[in-house]
Amino acid sequence: MEAVIAIVGLLFVLFVAAGVFVTVKAVQAAKRGVDRGMAQARRTVEDTTLRARQLTQPGVAGELAQLRLSLRTSMRATQDVLHAGAADDASLKEALGLFERLSAHGHELDDELKRLEREPDRGSVAARLPELRERLERITHSAESLRWAARDRARQFADDDLAALNEQIDMEAGALRHWSKEPLEDRIKASGEAPGSAHAAGTAGGGTSRSGASGPAPSAGSADGAAGGEAVRKPWGPVEDETPAITARDPRTQPSYPWQKAPRTERTT
Repeated sequence: MEAVIAIVGLLFVLFVAAGVFVTVKAVQAAKRGVDRGMAQARRTVEDTTLRARQLTQPGVAGELAQLRLSLRTSMRATQDVLHAGAADDASLKEALGLFERLSAHGHELDDELKRLEREPDRGSVAARLPELRERLERITHSAESLRWAARDRARQFADDDLAALNEQIDMEAGALRHWSKEPLEDRIKASGEAPGSAHAAGTAGGGTSRSGASGPAPSAGSADGAAGGEAVRKPWGPVEDETPAITARDPRTQPSYPWQKAPRTERTT
């Protein structure tokens, strides 16, 4: 009885621990979702504010807003491309490490530009604008190099995969059309006749047809030769056992198919 109580107590503790673990994970996931939403909303508000300053505040304030907006747009675009490509291409891990180092310089420049926005001495700020613009161009150029290299790499992989897929499709299409490339010898063997038989030779050369009718009519002087040839072709049967002439079929008794028109019958008077 004590063992049963101990097992029940252990199961209860395990259920409670599992519930606490699941609750903590759910709270953490919800917190991360809220943090991402707040960060996205904050970035949207800051970008909107910078665009408004760029358009409404001429001079140094508008120039600083334009520099910050260009920096944030370039760095965010590069970050999205690298993170999206690193999920499928492990070679971009090193590029991500380089981008993290570049991001440190970008954040430093953005913080400096933000401090200069609150600087009352506009003359000193205007004197520093060329140096800040040069730093911005160096950072954004590096970010664009990483971004376009990652895009070119992804496009090259897609082109290679498409080329391999086209080759496989061409091979499969050729295999599906194997009957059109099958040699005549293989078709004769598949029909069950020897390649050297008279019927096979007639089929290959356009001579004797399946119905027994010969091709061109022999001349009068070659009648004996034709008879001798017929005897050579059919040594196992007498000459009088020739196949009777085939009469024409009645069109009314011929089988019809869905794609054929109904046979015409002559009107009798």
